[in-house]
Amino acid sequence: MKIILTGGTGQVGKFLAEAFLAQNHEVVVISRSPVPSPWKTVQWDGLNLGDWAGEMDGADVVLNLAGRSVNCRYNKENQRQILESRTNTTRLVGKAIEAAAAPPELWINASTATIYSHRYDSPNDDITGIHGLNDSNLPGIWKFSVRVADAWEGAMDESNLPSTRKIKARMSMVMGSGKGSVFDVFTGLALKGLGGSLGDGKQYVAWIHELDFLRAVEWMIKNKQLSGAITSVHQTRFQITSL
Repeated sequence: MKIILTGGTGQVGKFLAEAFLAQNHEVVVISRSPVPSPWKTVQWDGLNLGDWAGEMDGADVVLNLAGRSVNCRYNKENQRQILESRTNTTRLVGKAIEAAAAPPELWINASTATIYSHRYDSPNDDITGIHGLNDSNLPGIWKFSVRVADAWEGAMDESNLPSTRKIKARMSMVMGSGKGSVFDVFTGLALKGLGGSLGDGKQYVAWIHELDFLRAVEWMIKNKQLSGAITSVHQTRFQITSL
């Protein structure tokens, strides 16, 4: 297959690119800051259609992972960037697919498990999960994250793509050992003596190992009847233990 990864230079994108290349797929990574790699890399600005959009023509799968890191302080400017970097790039990918003479069969767009309510009675999933804004006690900053999720998925819905299957991959922390990964950040906290329970330690935490996420993506590609929102995370309880 020809697989395109937009915003594919982060931890998750690099891991998927390596895995797909090892399976002898043609891999194209589209990024603001392309880096030397064994796969093809193409530059975009994340704002406008350009030569990069031609890669969509004849591709089999597009995975859009673009979005500003949420590992930051949630001040007004960072909140703006978190929201717009997701919605704008999603709309842009949709426009590029619409313009393709032979559009890809599948578009997987990153979304977030943060769309679900904070709860203790049961894990959320895409069948029985409770939307976060249905929780009247939700703190304001959490409401922002839920609204980002709604806007992110809504941006994908704006595209009219009758020939392209669309999946919203509701993901959360993808655990890998690479530098800059969530696990790397948690390890750094533990090494500094800042490990321990998150919050009261009783809440569910959404995460998935990078190998399981790869398998989830492969499952989405293989099962052509799948579309819409799919929750691709584990939900469990864990602690960061000081080392």
